[in-house]
Amino acid sequence: MTDSAAVHVSYSRWWDVYFFAIATANAVAVLSSDQTPVLEWIAIGAIGAMIVLHATIGWREARGSDGPLSVTVLAVQVTLFVVAASVVPLASWLLFAVIPLIFQLAPTRVAIGAVVLVTMVPTAVDLVSGQGDWKHDLVISAISAAAGIWLGLWIIRVVQQSTERANLIAELEASRAEVARLSHEAGVTAERTRLAGEIHDTLAQGFTSIITLIQASDPALRDERLALAVRTAKENLAESRAIIAALSPSALASGLLDSVRRQASRFTEETGVAAGFRVTGDPRDLPTPVEVVLLRATQEALTNVRRHAHANEVAVLLAYSPASVRVVVRDDGCGFDPAGPGGFGLSGMRQRAEQVGGTLTVRSDPETGTTIELEVPS
Repeated sequence: MTDSAAVHVSYSRWWDVYFFAIATANAVAVLSSDQTPVLEWIAIGAIGAMIVLHATIGWREARGSDGPLSVTVLAVQVTLFVVAASVVPLASWLLFAVIPLIFQLAPTRVAIGAVVLVTMVPTAVDLVSGQGDWKHDLVISAISAAAGIWLGLWIIRVVQQSTERANLIAELEASRAEVARLSHEAGVTAERTRLAGEIHDTLAQGFTSIITLIQASDPALRDERLALAVRTAKENLAESRAIIAALSPSALASGLLDSVRRQASRFTEETGVAAGFRVTGDPRDLPTPVEVVLLRATQEALTNVRRHAHANEVAVLLAYSPASVRVVVRDDGCGFDPAGPGGFGLSGMRQRAEQVGGTLTVRSDPETGTTIELEVPS
């Protein structure tokens, strides 16, 4: 069950209690009226049928389905109310329970019409029976209809606001969890990248220098001790390179180009939305931090498309130029306001881009969709 559904169910339960209480109290009041016992029992039977109908079917339909069955239940409830109010005018106090029920069972426009109909019942009874002051009751009916419509619309708005508030709280909690996850992931990635760079700059280069110096002094490695030193240095160089590879992001194991291509393919497999991939320029190896930023930007952009864009098509471009490398993710979705506060994903991309001297550009509108471009000098 969603948070909004939970909020609606919580409100509906209280309305159920309210309906049963008003209907029961009205049935008791009918017993004390000055009508004949036959008419009293007809009214009580109608009220009892209303209670049974709501207890068995109506409460489910009042949860917001607005389908044919809801309208049918509403029609039966209104008919039973008309019967009760027609034989015992005191039963018209059921309006306090019927009007909220109408707004729960029917769309707003139908509910407004139904409220006008039920509030006119006392006036209609006066006109048909020739008893009572129909003009006085007409004024009361008009006031009751206006008050009932206002109350129903106000209740709808209150429920909507509560639902929106619950959804906002859920989104904030999800965003907070996502920020914590991304922060942890970014910290782990940064540390792994730092360690990989330090190993490359110290141990790996040191072993390479040792091998070069030994081979320069004895190219044929006739001295067994020098040969053993070279073999040992080569083995340790291989180990250090394996450690560097292990510390680098696993998604980049096959290189940036292949990794970005796989992200586009995976997006299509997971969403069913076509995601084309294109590369321009001459691909080349880049520093690991730069490749991490470009790959993470691609992943985050595709994640945003999946969650928010409702796109029919996505295009991913990896463009190499002599001075820079760009990754561009373009979709034909609903777009958003780039001048707005944005999400944590865009903030994370901007921060990562700044760490490697890159720039993030976001263009979006409802007609053309969204384009996210990250350019990093290289």
